Amino acid sequence: MSEQDERHTAAPGGRLVTGIAWMVLLLGLWLWGREATDVREGISRPATGDMAAAGRPPDIPLPPAHAPLGDDATPQRLDVPELGIEAPVVARGLDTKGAIEPPPFDQPGSVGWYAAGVTPGAAGTALMVGHVDTETRPAVFYKLSSLEPGETIRVVRDDAGTAEFTVDDVQVLTRDGFDAQQAYGPRETDRSELRLITCGGTFDQTTNSYTANVVVSAYLTGTAP
Repeated sequence: MSEQDERHTAAPGGRLVTGIAWMVLLLGLWLWGREATDVREGISRPATGDMAAAGRPPDIPLPPAHAPLGDDATPQRLDVPELGIEAPVVARGLDTKGAIEPPPFDQPGSVGWYAAGVTPGAAGTALMVGHVDTETRPAVFYKLSSLEPGETIRVVRDDAGTAEFTVDDVQVLTRDGFDAQQAYGPRETDRSELRLITCGGTFDQTTNSYTANVVVSAYLTGTAP
């Protein structure tokens, strides 16, 4: 089985994953001096290798960045046409450990947005998290690692507008080699960026968690009514 095929295969039967893999995100952000993001428990599938994609191939032209939008709107829905995702967005805060609360487990099709951070479309980096699997079926970010540079992410906002993002980077960052600047730092200054985050890597039986995190980076390239 190829690496790509393995990344697209669900963990047999589903596994309840503790927050150890996501604590890397929490620690990395704390050290970097930013707010924390964490999905404490979730079901994930294997993703082999440390990187799903490192940067972008030089032969893929990407559009110029669009000027950031206002920050007075709330995201309502996340659409990823290439993956067939049309997911409601739920605002989430921090839990008692200082980590973003993921969407409730009875809402596996929802995406959590860190509401105390940047609004998708506004200047800065907005953070969204989602589950990969439940114990019985795929969840919203099941195929997240298969996104490729140049593909589209749309965030419908409650100001009657849609922020359109273009993927420029997809990475699987290992727990041991996690680099918060690489995961959350801006790819370029003075633009609106978006991160979609879920679990990845391989399943660690000892820690009952996966060994990495899938981080999709995108930037604002347009708007729609």
